[in-house]
Amino acid sequence: MDIFSALLLTAFVVGYLVLAGADVGLGLLMPRVARSTGQRRSALAAIAPYFLASEVWLVAALGVLAGLFPSVEHHVVGRLWPALAALALAWLIRDAGLWLWRRVPSARWRAVWEGAVIAGSWGLALSWGLILAGLLTGVLWSGLFTPLCTAAVVALFALRGASFGADRLAADDGGQAADACGELTRILSRWAMAAVVLAAAAAVLPGGPRPEDPLVAGAVMLLLLGSLMVTTGVYGPMISRVTSAMAIAAPGILVALVADLPSAAIPGVTGTFVWATLVPTVPVMLLGQVWLHRMTRRSAGAVTFFA
Repeated sequence: MDIFSALLLTAFVVGYLVLAGADVGLGLLMPRVARSTGQRRSALAAIAPYFLASEVWLVAALGVLAGLFPSVEHHVVGRLWPALAALALAWLIRDAGLWLWRRVPSARWRAVWEGAVIAGSWGLALSWGLILAGLLTGVLWSGLFTPLCTAAVVALFALRGASFGADRLAADDGGQAADACGELTRILSRWAMAAVVLAAAAAVLPGGPRPEDPLVAGAVMLLLLGSLMVTTGVYGPMISRVTSAMAIAAPGILVALVADLPSAAIPGVTGTFVWATLVPTVPVMLLGQVWLHRMTRRSAGAVTFFA
């Protein structure tokens, strides 16, 4: 049961990064790709159905972590609590912006909450970068590796958001915003590749992570760099929805495989209770994601509850 529980937790975390990477990434790119009121409305309409669905995976991951891996939870909270607090604050700010943007027909009101969506998206990406770097090193700040790893994670979020925007932004403005996102995928994949290489180089410096199995870590890094390299090619923008998902999944997989986290046997009663809850819940989550994927294959409409 311990192995299956670890696989489930990894799947929830990686699933969240892939799904939330789309809406968080598009949110932090809004100043670049959504400059007019119509373009911002289209971007928010694209984000709207995604952010609630992705948060379900994060809540599920937190439930599994607290229920089945309390020792890991204590380790993470004890050492990374500032980054976790920043993550929660950014989460609240970004979601408040999405919920409140359309509530008052005032340009000043909307400008405030547009800023909240952008700032919250940046806060989420930066916080996740710090958390993933902290999980790999065991401390919140570990020399040059921490900022470089954080920059790489932010670049991966931005790449995921650009590929999502290229598919989802409405063509009401002649497709300018979607085209801008498509053009950004090549640029962002190059920036992400540079950040990943620098972070990997910093990993060998004092304070960097020391994986017990360097071959596994190297294999994951090759997967990450390969997906980014493919995205820089001629057909990169057309396949970036897949390659960007592979790229942003790689940090979560790397943490699951090589991070030095405490382990303890799962109590039988606790494991049975948690799994009895998960067995009927996980299929519903998967079916919901299939439905969401089919729905978001089309461009977002201009008018929704959120935008």
